This record gives sequence, C-alpha cells and structure tokens, in this order.
Amino acid sequence: MHWVIASLVSAFFLGCYELSTKHAVRENAVLPVLFFANVCSSTVWLTLMALGRMQPETLPAIMHVESMTWAQHGLLLIKSTIVAASWICSYFAVKHLPVSIASPIRATGPVWTFVGALFVLGERLSLLEIAGVATTLVSFVGLSVAGRKEGIHFHKDKWIGWLVAGTLLGALSGLYDKFLLGRQGFGAATVQAWFSIYLALLFLPLAIGWKLRWWPRNVFHWRWSIVLVSFALLIADFVYFNALRDPEARVAIVSSLRRGSTLVAFAGGIWIYKETNGRAKLPAVIGVLAGIVLTVMG
Repeated sequence: MHWVIASLVSAFFLGCYELSTKHAVRENAVLPVLFFANVCSSTVWLTLMALGRMQPETLPAIMHVESMTWAQHGLLLIKSTIVAASWICSYFAVKHLPVSIASPIRATGPVWTFVGALFVLGERLSLLEIAGVATTLVSFVGLSVAGRKEGIHFHKDKWIGWLVAGTLLGALSGLYDKFLLGRQGFGAATVQAWFSIYLALLFLPLAIGWKLRWWPRNVFHWRWSIVLVSFALLIADFVYFNALRDPEARVAIVSSLRRGSTLVAFAGGIWIYKETNGRAKLPAVIGVLAGIVLTVMG
C-alpha cells in the first residue's frame, strides 16, 4: 500500500476510533471501558506473538515482535504509563463533551509535540511554523466561542481542562515515540504489541477498584463499540507506523493526512450523535487542520 493511501486509511480508522470511543463511554463507566478495550488489543497481539513463535513463516515481517531485554521492557512500560494517563483524562472528557468539540482539540496533539520538541531540542521556528501554531491557537479560540452556544465555557469547564491535559500527555507520548522508534530502534509491531499488553495490566487494578467500589462510580454497560474502539485503533496505528517505514514517506505529510481523522469524527458527531452548531464549529475545525498542516510542513 502506498504511504499516502496508508495515511488516509489510518485517518479514517482513527476517526472511527474517536466515534466508537464516544459511543462506548456515553452514560457509561469509563475505567471498565478502558480496561476491556485494551484487553481486546492485547489479546490480538498475544495471539499474533504466539503464532509467530510456533509458525513464524505465517506472519509477514512487519508483524514480527522482537525479543527484548528487561531495560527495553522498562522503556515500553514508561510509554504505556504516559498513554494510560492521557487516555484516562481524554476518555472522561469525551464522555462529557460533544465529539465535534473534543476531536478537534485532540487533533492539536502534533502541534504541542512540535512545540515540546522545540524546548527539548532548542530548535527555532520558521515563518510557516509560527503561522501554523498561531492558526491553531486562533482556531482553538474560535472553537471555544462555538462551544459557548452549547453551554461549554472553555475557561470554566473542567472537562475541557481534562481534555487539554490528555492532549498534552498524548503530545509527550508522541515525543517519546520518536525516541523509541528513532534512537532506540524499536520495530513498530514490537512497540504496539507490548504497549497494548502493558496498558491492559495498568488498567487492571483500576478496573478491580471500580468493581470493588473503592470510590463512587457509575454503572458499566457492555457495548460492542468497546471492541470497535480496540480494533479501530489497532488498524489506525499499525497502518500509520508502517506508512512511516516507507523510505519515500514524508513524515510531515503523513502526520498532516492522519489528522484528517478530525473531519471523520466531526461529521460523525453531527450525523450519528445529532450534535448541534455544526456550521459554527466547522471554520474552527478547518482552522485547526490548517494550523497543523502549516506547522508540520514548516
């Protein structure tokens, strides 16, 4: 599959992931959703790992999970911990916010990853990058204005704060991915497999705490969208990682195309969940995407 097509496929499934997440957590307990979704993902990878050990010739090379040292396992456990914190914040926020607002905010992650890289690596902004960051921030303000029509005040709503925290933690995970896949030389399948397994283990005590009522909590309802959350993200990430492995792939274009998931989630929020003020939000959504494109292309 050509890397451009792969990027668009990844964007589509990432949008489906966000729509499935909204369905799974709406009026539902969040922690069991997180646990069971990651149990599904880890089960898929454990099955593939077992098949790879017993009949390695049956799996393509890109799905091979490499053996690792304890130190390497520790590095992937760190990634899983960052992502677990990000998802807890994001899933609780998505439960209480319209997906047509939550998705554009989550899409700004690459911009904050880029800004973080500036501070870590001491790089300087080009004019395009400055324009991209500014466009994203202005669009963020525009989205907040549209949100007021639904009673969502960005500077007061705690769930916006949770979503921003989850997005920033996701940006930190993006920086860490560059470290793992670049400097440490991990394979995409290895990262995705063990990251999924460790996430399920990290969410296990939280699921037990929910079950034993260690804190006030909501009722959990099993929904098949939980399985869709798992499989949509597995496909989106796997296709994305392997698009980046193409020698001709341009990381900036791949990242920009993948953010097209926002349009999928935005359209789904309006069409499936009957969310309002679509016309008021659309310019801000397009502005967010334009800001991301300018930033990564700069």
